[in-house]
Amino acid sequence: MFLLYSFLYTIAFILMSPLLVIRRKKYASGFFERLGFVDESYADEKPVIWIHCVSVGETNAARPLIEILVEEYRHYRIAVSTTTATGQALAKELFTELGVQVFYFPFDWRFSVRRALRRIKPAIALVLETEIWPNFFREAKKTGVNVIIVNGRLSEKSAGRYSLIAHTIKRVLRYVDLALMQDKKDAKRLIQLGIRSSKVKVTGNMKFDQSETKVLSPLSETLKKRFAIGEKAPLIVAASTHEPEEEIALHALKEIWKESGGMLPRLLIAPRHPERFEDVEKIIRSTGFEWVKRSEPESNRDQAAEVILLDSIGELRDVYPLAEIVFVGGSVIRHGGQSVLEPAFCDTAIVTGANTENFAAVVKEFVENEALLQLPKVDETTAVAELAKTLLRLLDDDALRLKLKENALRSAVGNRGATQKTLEYLESYLNAGIGENLGTEG
Repeated sequence: MFLLYSFLYTIAFILMSPLLVIRRKKYASGFFERLGFVDESYADEKPVIWIHCVSVGETNAARPLIEILVEEYRHYRIAVSTTTATGQALAKELFTELGVQVFYFPFDWRFSVRRALRRIKPAIALVLETEIWPNFFREAKKTGVNVIIVNGRLSEKSAGRYSLIAHTIKRVLRYVDLALMQDKKDAKRLIQLGIRSSKVKVTGNMKFDQSETKVLSPLSETLKKRFAIGEKAPLIVAASTHEPEEEIALHALKEIWKESGGMLPRLLIAPRHPERFEDVEKIIRSTGFEWVKRSEPESNRDQAAEVILLDSIGELRDVYPLAEIVFVGGSVIRHGGQSVLEPAFCDTAIVTGANTENFAAVVKEFVENEALLQLPKVDETTAVAELAKTLLRLLDDDALRLKLKENALRSAVGNRGATQKTLEYLESYLNAGIGENLGTEG
């Protein structure tokens, strides 16, 4: 089964490599690390906790846990891997000064996984959310590593895909010692895929454990001053957008400008994927708006710009507190949405589309608590009108914006505690030290 998986994985890699490696460069960064050639200079006598975070969202979610592990479990060395370049940049920014080794997760070939495991020598592997890598899970278990899913989530859509290879997934899940899932539905779906129910626990979502923004960060202050962001021109942020959401947001801005009887808002666009920065720039150029991009040197155009392109990595969290309204992307298209939790802690009103399957439980609670506005299901032809109507409603209603902000923060703060629950379940593994395998493969 694993030989067949490795063969199919290799074929898929070869077929997709022109797109992924050359055009998008998503996997070109750290290519040799992805082959398992991880820096060995960090090696010492301490046992290692290897924490895998796919991208920015998982890295932010893991931050409170990693900071506690660094501070309270000093007999361990912490190593953090990511898949995406954006996740890598953020992980280095957050954790390098803490003495954490940051590197790219290996391709899921046996030779690259084995090489990385030999170099890192982990005692425990914590995999954020639900990244199921058959060769990594298997080879880690073979070397005595405790494999633990942390902050796990499994959408109905993902579970459906995995069910198509149910026999394979069931075998792979035997190598998981513990699965700490965000909610009961996530747990139930994983159990239905074949993991033993005794290995599955519900801890909540660690993304709730971030702190609210009470004071602007130095970077927020810098951006506020550079782009003259203030009450005279309210800022709308289109966050983590996917194609064609940038175009939808820009046309919605045009509609707002036609209809608004008050202050004309400005729009900041933060594409989800850096490899799309140039494409989004072309889209903005075509609209006729006065625009600037973050990566350019400061100029006298900055303060008059109607549209700002955030073509940088790791700065969106510092932009949120400057926004009156945040439209969370990936939710108009059938992507499943991006997290609404980061803006919830930043005193801003939140709008999302109808496609939020990736964060269904969180969005459902926020809607019930009147903590965000959700667009109805729309196609591209009606999305502009619906988004413009919703944004206009918020711009014209100070009381509604305030209610959404307060309810979002209240909802987010009220769900804290997942990191502590996670640590409680990890304690026996953390106290066991290197070389002991407390899990079972059955």
